Amino acid sequence: MSAVVRITIVDDHPLFREGVARSLREIGGFEIAGEGATAADAERLARIEQPDVMLLDISMPGGGLQAAANILAKSPNQKIVILTVSEANADLALALKTGVRGYVLKGVRSSSLAEILKSIAAGEKYIPPTLSAQLLNELIQPETRKVDLIGQLSDREFGILSLVAEGLSNKEAAKRLALQEKTIKHHMTRILAKLKVRNRTEAALLMHESRNRPVDMMHQPAP
Repeated sequence: MSAVVRITIVDDHPLFREGVARSLREIGGFEIAGEGATAADAERLARIEQPDVMLLDISMPGGGLQAAANILAKSPNQKIVILTVSEANADLALALKTGVRGYVLKGVRSSSLAEILKSIAAGEKYIPPTLSAQLLNELIQPETRKVDLIGQLSDREFGILSLVAEGLSNKEAAKRLALQEKTIKHHMTRILAKLKVRNRTEAALLMHESRNRPVDMMHQPAP
């Protein structure tokens, strides 16, 4: 590995993004290979720059975790670090399941962030030390029952969620199925309620998990 770690930073707050970039440059040993503000920017930077480590926020337009899932589906070896203010267990669990290499809270000192990024570039992983091992073990348990909820979806809902899991927007899914965008939104509301998840990213990840289940767990349409 090169002595210089190539980093891309994707966060929709320009001042924060610029502050991280400036701090890493001042510490030394880092090259800022690119910056962005959206999930689309993250996917583009991963494809074009192929950085050693990507820093992604969770709450940027398009969703940082959805961007991570899309990037890792194409480039499984890409090292991704979530840099966020969220201490929610659900966000941490989802990040770990997505396959990111690190989860860092934004209150971290710049010197500590630099050390974390260098360790991740070297192949290690990082999560906040304030989280106990017991909590982490609980968070990363397979959510078998949630995956089984996929079977409660109707054929139409299953088809829509399949497109969402491929990364299509509501508008793109509507065009693919020759439906109105508002119809897709209505179905997505019902899908989220049936799967007991908070957003389309979690729903898409459940779909990906269901596809990795044994053949006998294939979707059985709800009556």
